[in-house]
Amino acid sequence: MWSDLPLFPDRASSVAGDVDALFFALIGMSLFFATLIFFLIFFFSIRYRRRPGRGHADHVHNSIALEVLWTGIPVCITITLFVFGAMVFMRLRQPPPDALSIYVVGKQWMWKVQHPSGRREIDELHVPVGRPVKLVMASQDVIHDVFIPAFRIKQDVVPGRYTALWFEATKKGEYHLFCSQYCGTQHSGMIGKVIAMEPRDFEAWLAGSTEESPVKAGEKLFSRFDCTSCHAADARQRGPKLDGAYGHPVRLQTGQTVTFDDNYIRESILNPMAQITEGYRPIMPTFQGQLSEEQIMELIAYIKSLTP
Repeated sequence: MWSDLPLFPDRASSVAGDVDALFFALIGMSLFFATLIFFLIFFFSIRYRRRPGRGHADHVHNSIALEVLWTGIPVCITITLFVFGAMVFMRLRQPPPDALSIYVVGKQWMWKVQHPSGRREIDELHVPVGRPVKLVMASQDVIHDVFIPAFRIKQDVVPGRYTALWFEATKKGEYHLFCSQYCGTQHSGMIGKVIAMEPRDFEAWLAGSTEESPVKAGEKLFSRFDCTSCHAADARQRGPKLDGAYGHPVRLQTGQTVTFDDNYIRESILNPMAQITEGYRPIMPTFQGQLSEEQIMELIAYIKSLTP
């Protein structure tokens, strides 16, 4: 029914139903109480208007039961909506462990996409139906925002760090992809499309590419910049060991503990003095300006592959 309305997008992801239910619950509750309050104001203004012989209002005695009633009902409604909203939020923020990771770079004014197999796209995103997909995103210049209305997902893409979101397409088709954060003079042209395909068709589409995978490209960069001279697991090792490190805690010289994740690796590459691992000297040079966002993502993909 709702898909026939021009302002209402398709419902094409596993979380779209929950997001819509929360949205309509909030809209319905707001309309109900707005109508009730307007009616009571109108009724009381007529019922208790000033009339001849009745110039002063009567004294009204307090009712504890009434006070509890009109306080308790809104509290229960608010808690219910909060719990429902928190459940939807947590579901949107916790991708399944088997989700397919796809790298996305926002750049004025295009979306650059790379699949784990190496296949690249610009302003298009091919995904399989029925499989969770996780987008690992970064910006090359200013703040962008991935917005796919049919999937009911939206996430800022921020320069200097990685953000992520996930979805699972439930029916094949083509859906709009927008940048919903003003990012410059051609912001309105930064649009694309998501193409949801049957798994068999998606695998055939991936097989049609001969491009190098991010892991292979990252391994070449790792060797090209001679990272093994410090991070090799042998007598030459002068930097933290990378094999098996991804996803584990890292203790810093400041005594703090951080997680060895995508953002930690990225900062260590571009600003190695920010978080120095305990037990190691600050000797790593910065690669700021020497690597593009795509190359940093490829290095991260290779380092992640070193952890089973």
